Amino acid sequence: MTALADATLEQVDALAALTETLVEVERTISRLQAARDGILAVGSRLALQVAEQAEHPDHGEMSARTVAAEFAAALRISDRTVQRRMADATWLVERFPLVWEAQGEGRISAAHARVVCEAGEHLDDAASRAAYSAQMIAFAETEAPSGVARMARRVAERFQPRSIDERHRDARKKRSLWVKDVGDGMSQLGMLGPSALVHGAFDRLTQMARSMQQHEPEQQPQQEQEQEQGQEQEQEQEQEQEARERVQKQEQRPGQEREQQPGRGQAHADPRTLAQLRADLAFDLLLTGAPLGHDRPGGSLAAIRGSVSITVPVTTLMGVDTTPAELNGRVPIDPVTARRLAGAASGWDRVLTHPVTGALLAVDRYRPGPDLRRHLRARDQRCRFPTCGYPPADCDIDHHHDAALGGVTAESNLGHLCRRHHMLKHHSPWTVEPMGDGVYAWTSPSGTTYIDRAPRQNTVTFAEEDEGREGREGVGAGVITAPPF
Repeated sequence: MTALADATLEQVDALAALTETLVEVERTISRLQAARDGILAVGSRLALQVAEQAEHPDHGEMSARTVAAEFAAALRISDRTVQRRMADATWLVERFPLVWEAQGEGRISAAHARVVCEAGEHLDDAASRAAYSAQMIAFAETEAPSGVARMARRVAERFQPRSIDERHRDARKKRSLWVKDVGDGMSQLGMLGPSALVHGAFDRLTQMARSMQQHEPEQQPQQEQEQEQGQEQEQEQEQEQEARERVQKQEQRPGQEREQQPGRGQAHADPRTLAQLRADLAFDLLLTGAPLGHDRPGGSLAAIRGSVSITVPVTTLMGVDTTPAELNGRVPIDPVTARRLAGAASGWDRVLTHPVTGALLAVDRYRPGPDLRRHLRARDQRCRFPTCGYPPADCDIDHHHDAALGGVTAESNLGHLCRRHHMLKHHSPWTVEPMGDGVYAWTSPSGTTYIDRAPRQNTVTFAEEDEGREGREGVGAGVITAPPF
């Protein structure tokens, strides 16, 4: 294989021109990203100036939220995301101005700037940061970000006046846990914590997973009898495992058959991969284990059980349709999982929707409960500030017209707002006006109005057939349509 050895001179020249153009485009992108950071930093500074002039007791937090909401509504993205970007941009521009200028000139990329700043995050002295920045910029102009990151950590350590113990105490304050939805009914669970604990937890899960791969303990007859009387879900899992074992046996070559087939009283390997076992064990421990290091007398923390909200069309539950269910009003999940969760649920909210438009009509429940709250949860599905996606479980129910001033406690005057946007509504120039049918008009401090509509219900709607269409039997046949996610 000769790759490009047979290319003509014209083709080689074309490749060189493409490479040169690509390099220039990347430099332009870096310049624009630096310009965006400058704009966001100015927005932060403007919010702080307003707060200082008015002597706000929150030191500009509400002003920053107000500015971020203005930017976010115009950009159609989350204002939390914008405020984080504003904070990051201010940190870059004010603490590492040389790095920001180098990116603005196209000498380094945003990836280079990020690793340089992250490695020098704990350099408190301005002179040390400037000297560190100058040294790393020169190095970054000819190296990839991965190489720059390694060198930056070494160089930053030379300028670091604080011990690793002091810095670790500060870093521990940033420990956190977060969820990111990735589609196909799957989500990521991320964690930031002390390295010793994170690696220790990972190693424990790895050892447990390898033990399950190598051996499964013998089951006593009484245990087998209890398992036969177990839930249908466990039986289905056993059948699936046996099917996988049969496939594996059929795929083995003639000289590779096992001397013994797994049976009663014998060990057999778990077919799951090491990564799959780690994940399954982690969920098992998180959802069923007790926090022994933090629990209160009486085990009140151990008694807490995780819960999720599932919205699933009745046709999907019946197995006659494949419209995905939704988790917490935002993440599609597969029908099999939805039916299993539905079968184990202790109570149901029934969401009645219009068969043609899909609009929410009513919410009721077999067991008595706060009907209005359930109706609002089913209608809103999230915080009703534009671009916010917080689920109702994490929100307050807000009276749009203050109840103390005569606002009624009715569906037309109530809506879900997360605590952040609830505070924004009451303590900033942002205003909201209900327009009816779950539609809200938000007006920003600059006078721009943004319309927020409730998410479409996860339901199946029916459209009448064209009069000239033939080929269906019966009267009143319709076409099933599912709303897009």
